[in-house]
Amino acid sequence: MIDRTIQQTSVPALGFGTYQLRGTACREAVADALTLGYRHIDTAQAYRNEAEVGAALATSDVPRDDLFVTTKVWVDHLEPDTARRTTTQSLRDLQLDYVDLLLIHWPNEDAAPLEATLDALDALKDEGKTRHIGVSNFTPTLLQRAIDHTTLFCHQVEYHPFLSQDALLAQARSHDLLLTAYTPLARGEVLASGRLQAIGERHGKTPAQVTLRWLVQQEQVAAIPKASSAQHRKENIDIFDFSLSDEEMRAIHTLAAGQRLVDPAFAPNWER
Repeated sequence: MIDRTIQQTSVPALGFGTYQLRGTACREAVADALTLGYRHIDTAQAYRNEAEVGAALATSDVPRDDLFVTTKVWVDHLEPDTARRTTTQSLRDLQLDYVDLLLIHWPNEDAAPLEATLDALDALKDEGKTRHIGVSNFTPTLLQRAIDHTTLFCHQVEYHPFLSQDALLAQARSHDLLLTAYTPLARGEVLASGRLQAIGERHGKTPAQVTLRWLVQQEQVAAIPKASSAQHRKENIDIFDFSLSDEEMRAIHTLAAGQRLVDPAFAPNWER
């Protein structure tokens, strides 16, 4: 496993995402991921699975200090008192005293000014309820505004071979932030890429494995693929026995075509 060292904190570069995993299937998937060696687990209030994630963590024999657990404050919960109340509930559901990372899931200043929400998250950090804070789905302008206000640890965004995030990567590297890639396999679309297939054939790997290797081989980047099946969970973590050449890395970068897959009605103006 490759680790990222961000602000003197070590984070596994490959994590396990739990979006759309619910109930027993979620609990069993997280338990299996931990058995396979995943130590970076990502959830969110909006996923409605924090209790199941927590149940898997509670029954695992993995020491808490070996885990990096992320959750996110939902877009309707950004008013400071609401952020505090819902984060406290998240910790109860996760059966944890603290999370390693607490993120604003989406920007929403109709709920509260950005700075007020960041101050609320900072207060939770001061109280030991989270070790780090960050944001998700921010534009470069919004991210810079947040950086100017407080110390962020992470920015989580959609990132895969078909969507460049060069501007946000530059900010992450300039300010020592982790950039965490969600939807890293482009909802399975990487499997149909001839270029990724060809690179995979050279290494004896699938296009999905090539994509995840491409992500974790980049400075400051982590990836959190979701995998409903045990086979895919095992395949996704089997990416640390090969590396991509500079030429292969560049070839994958050139696949970027502005293909954004996650764009809800409440998303920010991505051009800002």
